[in-house]
Amino acid sequence: MDHSLGSFDCVVLNGTVVTAADIGQYDIGIRDGKIAMLAPRSSLANATADRVIDAQGAFVTPGGVDAHVHLAEPELFGKGRPADDYTSGTKSAVAGGTTTIVAFAPQEKKDASIIPAVEDAARKALNAAYCDYSFHVIVSNPTRQALDEFPLLRERGISSVKIYMTYEALQLRDNQILDVLLQARSTGVTTMIHAENGDMLNWMTEQLESKLLLAPKYHATSRPQLLESEATNRAITLGQLVGAPILIVHVSSPTAAETIRKAQTNGLPVYAETCPQYLFLTRKELEKPGFEGAKCLCAPPPRDGEEDLEGIWRGLQNGTFTILSSDHCPFIYDDAETGKKSAITAEAPLGRFRYVPNGCPGVETRLSLVMSANRLAPSRFVELTSTNPAKLYGLYPQKGALLPGVSDADLTIWYPSSGLAPFAITNDALHHNVDYTPFEGHRVNQWPRYTLVRGKVVWDRDNGGVVGEKGYGRFTRRDRSFFCQEELPPWDVEQW
Repeated sequence: MDHSLGSFDCVVLNGTVVTAADIGQYDIGIRDGKIAMLAPRSSLANATADRVIDAQGAFVTPGGVDAHVHLAEPELFGKGRPADDYTSGTKSAVAGGTTTIVAFAPQEKKDASIIPAVEDAARKALNAAYCDYSFHVIVSNPTRQALDEFPLLRERGISSVKIYMTYEALQLRDNQILDVLLQARSTGVTTMIHAENGDMLNWMTEQLESKLLLAPKYHATSRPQLLESEATNRAITLGQLVGAPILIVHVSSPTAAETIRKAQTNGLPVYAETCPQYLFLTRKELEKPGFEGAKCLCAPPPRDGEEDLEGIWRGLQNGTFTILSSDHCPFIYDDAETGKKSAITAEAPLGRFRYVPNGCPGVETRLSLVMSANRLAPSRFVELTSTNPAKLYGLYPQKGALLPGVSDADLTIWYPSSGLAPFAITNDALHHNVDYTPFEGHRVNQWPRYTLVRGKVVWDRDNGGVVGEKGYGRFTRRDRSFFCQEELPPWDVEQW
């Protein structure tokens, strides 16, 4: 053993290390949960280490950061309730190569404060998670009290909120959105926006219901791309009015993506997220016989066909999209109480699409699906799935990077390209608390071999699967967005 290097808790040898900025052949030394050293290939082969992992021929990437995960939330949309808690959801995350998740703390409409939502989410996550975590606060009632609590969020290490332009339980009017954006601007908080026009959606739904068009496939009819592109344009305009950075989440529409691209070209601080369901699923999934289409019912819906999928891939490749998240929102399909089938009644044996809980599971399949598609350069893959989410939400460089002495030793180690035969995804092999995956049968040729959180192996695909411990994951404090580091001058109505 070479003791001159000092001792390591773990050494990863012979890997092709991929970051958002570089690809190189390195060994990685890990000590006290941090990246301690990146050294030339094979130079740590004789180092003193408690554990040695040979990553010969494989990509080694920063652990995935999934910044859009719904876990253990209360009923917000009728009777639906997410099926995953912080234990099953993060167990699924590490099995898929994700080492940090950001979940949601939803404020209820009746609450004047946002602090109870944060405390409720923190209580549910404490000693329950397999990977590290943080929270976004969903603001559904932007009272003066709630807005004045934004600095308190920052003190507690939370630097993002989410608002909705649709859903009765969550929808904000434009003046309320402006209130949130202005307060977020002045306190260094990132604002996520669900951009669909709620009034147009309600009108479309009533038109369809008047014709007794209730089945799951009509969910997509009720939410045409116009709803998303109009709301996206309006959100950008509202942000522009008060000079506030915004993030448009789960973009499904190429038309909306083009609107975002134009705003970015004009120099506006507009960021965008998309998800695997808008890269691999189309409207035909909703058109399956009977109620089966409800499995892929999410908002916005999968779009019409291959041309729409290509439009979203194009946005990933050309920089329109800043991050790629899962929007993991799991509801049990065969559950008539709090799952998808709660929308079925004697009068509507195929269900009423407006009452089907919106969302699909995907935290475990996100990385493998996209890597296996081979549509992104390796560094761009890391940028979209790890580094940029960490930067956007104030986790960087602790997360999303491999900087010695600075970054947590969160790693995803893949198989060599010759080391894993292509296989079909099946729900039986996944670890979420859901009875289906929308990606059943999709073929992949990569899956994480190891996942390390702060230097500890928590997933070993060939030797035990999930080998981490419940409760090892911890709350991670976040600062302001790396993309918005400069303090903005006070906004003044007179500038208009």
